[in-house]
Amino acid sequence: MAHHKSALKRIRQSNKKRLYNRLNKKNLKFAIRAVKESKNHDEAIEKFNKAVSLLDRIAAKGIIHKNNAANKKSSLSKLVKKLAQNS
Repeated sequence: MAHHKSALKRIRQSNKKRLYNRLNKKNLKFAIRAVKESKNHDEAIEKFNKAVSLLDRIAAKGIIHKNNAANKKSSLSKLVKKLAQNS
């Protein structure tokens, strides 16, 4: 157990940030899954835009790296383009 006030505060802060980051990553995972499970192009475009917005917000806050967000957006856009060609 921590003995200093500052250490106790740091524990509280890190727990709060950990929960916040977990929630955001979980929401991101569901948004990406929704894009991947979409059946037609129009539905995929709508869900893709929401996922991209979420990715940008999470990357801006430093929860994931900006290059990681860029790679995820790229792979999702490839998937959406593939749906357009199949339709």
